[in-house]
Amino acid sequence: MPQIQRETGSSLSEINMVPFIDVVLVLLIIFMITAPILQSGIEVDVPKTKTVKELTQVRMVITIDRAQRVYLNDKPVNIHELGAQLLSQMKDPQHQAVYVRCDETVPFGSWATVVDALRQSGIQNISVVTQPLTERPEIQ
Repeated sequence: MPQIQRETGSSLSEINMVPFIDVVLVLLIIFMITAPILQSGIEVDVPKTKTVKELTQVRMVITIDRAQRVYLNDKPVNIHELGAQLLSQMKDPQHQAVYVRCDETVPFGSWATVVDALRQSGIQNISVVTQPLTERPEIQ
């Protein structure tokens, strides 16, 4: 039986896409994991309620974390300087809303102190940030 010899000296004309696809999938997984973390730099477990309003615009957000530290748009701020710094960043303090994110383990007194500081600086439109309450199916 005669043997047919193939030419092995030809150049590779196709690009191997497998390593490229592997890198893209790894990057996609990394971005999917880090995207929820990038929503806000300060981790806070806000209370859960049945009525929740979705925010569509960027707003002034004051955050109180578990250690009762106060942040203005992810930057730490002294409670005594909160009103002045907030007023300097707002265009219309009488009508513009300020959102307060507070960890659910923070005592009410700390939350009330922040709200009082906002009201003393003339800000009246204060909203509380919560998460939607998920209904759990009853086990029978």
